[in-house]
Amino acid sequence: MFKQPVLTQPTLTQRFSLKQLISACLIGSALMAGNSFAATTINLSYNGAPDPEKNAVHVFAENLKTLVDEKTDGEIQLELYPNSMLGDEEERMEQTMNTPMLNVASFAGVSPLVDEIFVSAIPFLFDDFAAARSFFDEGAYWQEVSNALQERAGVAMLAVVEEGGFLAFTNNERPISHPDDFEGLRFRAMDPSQVALYESFGASGTPIPWTETYMALRTGVADGQMNPPMYISLGSLYEVQDYLTLANIQYSNQFLVGNSDMIAGWDDELRSSFMEAVAEANHNAREHNEEQVEARITYLEEQGMEVILPSEEELSAFRDIGQPAYLEWLEERDIEQRWIDMALEDAGMSELLD
Repeated sequence: MFKQPVLTQPTLTQRFSLKQLISACLIGSALMAGNSFAATTINLSYNGAPDPEKNAVHVFAENLKTLVDEKTDGEIQLELYPNSMLGDEEERMEQTMNTPMLNVASFAGVSPLVDEIFVSAIPFLFDDFAAARSFFDEGAYWQEVSNALQERAGVAMLAVVEEGGFLAFTNNERPISHPDDFEGLRFRAMDPSQVALYESFGASGTPIPWTETYMALRTGVADGQMNPPMYISLGSLYEVQDYLTLANIQYSNQFLVGNSDMIAGWDDELRSSFMEAVAEANHNAREHNEEQVEARITYLEEQGMEVILPSEEELSAFRDIGQPAYLEWLEERDIEQRWIDMALEDAGMSELLD
């Protein structure tokens, strides 16, 4: 039995209907003979199409499936469910909490349980891939986030999965190279943190699910959005967006999570083999992702998007506006200062605490 998190908004369980819960449990019913979690087949759910050319998360999932099979001598086999086939972010997280499965979740899936995860999205927290990977793989802050997810929901944080590089802005109104260029524009947001960021630049933000983003941009519900080049290509957003701004304001990542009871139920050797597969698959996916970044940008340019590279002075303007506004937003969410302190210390940015 997991420990229910204390939240100021309705919890995942409260929003999850009985019908959905029964369905989620049936997904893993074949895996739950007796009290044993030593399953032969485990479901792995994630967002996006099963397209290795456009979906970095799918590349990770496919590689993990192969490596888990190899390293556990077939004792564990993964069944892949791309394209959110098992439900939206909240439904899939609920399933992970209650059944023996794996899930690649975004901020929208994890934040209702651990709101403190938003601290890791402070603008310009990382200069490059190496800095971001060190932060998540070795930092004290991320270990605390992992501990909180385990304690509050019975879900294990297994890996931070890159979803295609750093976030870029797109829109169909005008080139954006400075925060002033955002004035009056309407942007699709992934979560409340992005709304706060857009508002700091003078734009408005509206949370819109990824599955509705293309149509929102096409119909003018939103003028723009923010995603890594991979997702812009994956969603064919170049068809409805003219301008691509490479501000690299935030690191783009998702999170491999798994049911804690399932993992605890494996013997030490099986658990060790599984975690070796996770580490190797993540390493391989990261290398593949970094190699593809420039090619993805070139592809978007070939599709007709105008690529804007802000100058150092313009990037400084984004940083000078975005960072303080975002830190203020974190405080407004009543996130304890210690989380922010730990993250900034891990990122080598403790000067922001002055």
